[in-house]
Amino acid sequence: MGEKYMPNTHRRALLAGAGFAVIGRAQAQARTVLRIGWTTSDGPQDPYASGARAFKEEAEKLSNNRLDVQLFPNRALGDERPMLDGMRLGTVDMAVITNAVIAQIEPSFQINDMPFLFPDEATAQRGLDGAMGRSLAQRLDARGVVPLGYMEGGFRQMINNVRPIARPADVRGVKFRVLQSPIFIGMYNALGGTAVPMAWGETFTAVQQGTIDGLEIPLAVIDANRYNEVTKYLSLTNHIYSMNALLIGKRNLERLPADLRDIVRAAGTAATAKQRAASLANARLIVESLRGKGMAVNPVADAAEFRQAVLPMYESFRGAIGAEIVQQALAASR
Repeated sequence: MGEKYMPNTHRRALLAGAGFAVIGRAQAQARTVLRIGWTTSDGPQDPYASGARAFKEEAEKLSNNRLDVQLFPNRALGDERPMLDGMRLGTVDMAVITNAVIAQIEPSFQINDMPFLFPDEATAQRGLDGAMGRSLAQRLDARGVVPLGYMEGGFRQMINNVRPIARPADVRGVKFRVLQSPIFIGMYNALGGTAVPMAWGETFTAVQQGTIDGLEIPLAVIDANRYNEVTKYLSLTNHIYSMNALLIGKRNLERLPADLRDIVRAAGTAATAKQRAASLANARLIVESLRGKGMAVNPVADAAEFRQAVLPMYESFRGAIGAEIVQQALAASR
């Protein structure tokens, strides 16, 4: 009594619907989550963000949505060194990390920060996709972190409030903020400038207040952080090719089924190609944008004089980097 009559066809439809709902929930639960972090913004032109988004798109597409790649910009998973250490421990899945920070755990990566090594993006990419890049990957793998792609932050450029930089002599006496890296410090010492190691969070105010005269930085970061508002001169020195690596913890990669491991690697390769193309296109637009915002932009016609000034650094860092990798890099740069 009280039970409402329901035709068999309706009962079957409801049961079928319930079955699909259960299957749908099971499929959703079966998705493998990969959390990827980086320290900069999620802006459309940010090179870290564009790389992470490209990986998410490729990984989810190639896995038919078996992978769920979740994005964490703005240091949501921590600063770069803690994320790098977390990948080694298995507590952080993935990250896009600046080369200089990777070099803190695997010194051979210092080769990517050697000044005036690569004349253009295509040459740098050949080196990273060739013997040099494979050697670096093997060494980092032994430290518990696997490179999925060597993405592009763009060449680092010099900005300051003293003068345009067209020759090494123009660097003399100018105080530049640098990363806390012996290579960045050594480069400015070799060029006769003053290197001031400083945390990123303090830099904008230091330029604004005149504590330092300028800094060296990729174009996309100049624009995204409005350095055009506090510096006058943008010199296209192309002194260091800024490589940002797409990384996954080795423990996390090995936990995946074999087919998903292959998909993650393939997605890394595809995402790297997309990110590099976007970075190059953005660089051209950003130069014109910064010029339009009032920065005085000058190219460096001939980098040979700069390269000659820093050449002794290659010998002094050969031991820390590894003679084989230095040779592979120099061969790729010709």
